[in-house]
Amino acid sequence: MSRTSEPEEQSVYAGLVDATGADATHWAFGTRAEDPLAGLDTSVPPGVDAGELARECVALGDDALVLGHRLSEWCSRAPELEDDIALANVALDLLGQARRLLTRAAAADPGVLPTLPEGAPVAPEDALAFFRGPGEFRSSRTAALPDPDFAHAVVRLFWWAGVRLEVLARARTHADPVLAAIAGAGVSEVAYHRDWAASWVLTLAQGTAESRRRTVEAVAALAPSYAELLARHPEVRAQVAEAVGALFDRAELAVPGTDGVGEPPDRLAEVLGEMQSVARAHPRGRW
Repeated sequence: MSRTSEPEEQSVYAGLVDATGADATHWAFGTRAEDPLAGLDTSVPPGVDAGELARECVALGDDALVLGHRLSEWCSRAPELEDDIALANVALDLLGQARRLLTRAAAADPGVLPTLPEGAPVAPEDALAFFRGPGEFRSSRTAALPDPDFAHAVVRLFWWAGVRLEVLARARTHADPVLAAIAGAGVSEVAYHRDWAASWVLTLAQGTAESRRRTVEAVAALAPSYAELLARHPEVRAQVAEAVGALFDRAELAVPGTDGVGEPPDRLAEVLGEMQSVARAHPRGRW
């Protein structure tokens, strides 16, 4: 039976359109998401530099956005279904953090917003995510690295989440209550991300000869990433080094040095080329 011949009450398509109150074009462009900071007072407190606050939020938001996109590439190809879902959930958590942080940045200082194509009904967080070039992003190179192997994914996530957990924990006392609240909500999420990744680093390092070989190779290959993350956040270096050392001792892995290891390769343009392609092709679409 064709869809057009179904009674209205039996048409799933018609029911969904009616339920959302949207017109049929939302199947192509979706429905506008709600403001993630709706109901909050987003005025900048006295004594807080709006530009510096915005830059801080953009840096944290960009890092979460880019890594979240990379982790989403694991959908349907993780070693087990449970871990496929776990990585997707980590990516979703990071996407949520990115939305809140980029929205906060735009509210604090609209000057951070890029110039949009005429008539584009783009929300502030989407403007920052999809209409800036690689040179305007403030994310780490580590976040943009592809994962050639599952061992790479869990080692990178363990280091990245370990640094971010300490950074967000400190940001809970930020003079801006909005950023403090975003950081507070993110701590529990990132603590789970770090612990999940740590459990896999330990499992792989103590598993078969092959899984250990891949883990050792991942640690060596990602040494520049460890150095980069610590260099970006020297204020949490001691706490991160202690946590990494504790796990690596148990896993009988050598903690990589941070001097003379160079920088991670720059793969941001590659990530943005894919992530931004649809929004840039349809700048007047409603998402």
